[in-house]
Amino acid sequence: MASEPKRRHSKARKRTRRAAIKLAINLVTCKNCSKLTLPHVVCKECGFYGGKAVTAKQKVKVTKA
Repeated sequence: MASEPKRRHSKARKRTRRAAIKLAINLVTCKNCSKLTLPHVVCKECGFYGGKAVTAKQKVKVTKA
């Protein structure tokens, strides 16, 4: 005999259960500046990805056109 749930779970209960699965985030250290960053994402501190400079850190002045 197959086991079936007695009552239906509400959408809120289901979503809170599934949200807890996504809470754990794996962080890796940047090879250039040794800061913690997300994997497969450009480092926000130094702009390096995979040992190469991807973005140049420059301050841009915003002027009205």
